Amino acid sequence: MRFAAPLERLIERLKKLPGVGAKSAQRLAFHILRSSDEDARQLAAAILEVKQNLRLCDICFNISEAATCLICADQGRDRASICVVEEPHNLAAIERSGYRGLYHVLHGSIAPLRGTGPDELKIGPLLERLRTGDVQEVILATNPNVEGEATAVYLSRLLKPLGVRVTRIALGLPVGSELEYADEVTVGKALEGRREL
Repeated sequence: MRFAAPLERLIERLKKLPGVGAKSAQRLAFHILRSSDEDARQLAAAILEVKQNLRLCDICFNISEAATCLICADQGRDRASICVVEEPHNLAAIERSGYRGLYHVLHGSIAPLRGTGPDELKIGPLLERLRTGDVQEVILATNPNVEGEATAVYLSRLLKPLGVRVTRIALGLPVGSELEYADEVTVGKALEGRREL
């Protein structure tokens, strides 16, 4: 079914968002249509504000309003530890775990098939941060997929000669799951990441 041109344009724009298909885009568009003019203005203003007022932190490349993000500016953080993640939204999961160190955001992973090599990532600034000698451990928290593993291996080989401890987050079975439903790769990773009790 075709809708009025402005509604069609909104649906097409919404479909470009990650995880939003045609039906979800229609539901969102009709929700916006039914909302008040003020709600629509606030949504539009929030989108523009994000685009106009946010930037990357000069230190860790997290999203920030200022030259230094809130995490890097927090003097209560453990400055001896840096957790390396692929994207800014990955920080939320690490933060929920209770981690209190610093971060470094690569803005991607090594993916030759997509044309992304090490030079396209924020690896150089990470090396610069380690030259101060304050950092004792780098935790590699890249995604548990082929690109994330390749990135972790590449970084490990690059960082170990610098004299810092390089660790990788453990991969394996999620809490609350059952062994019989896990695939062999997941069980293998869980066995590799086992720890003493």
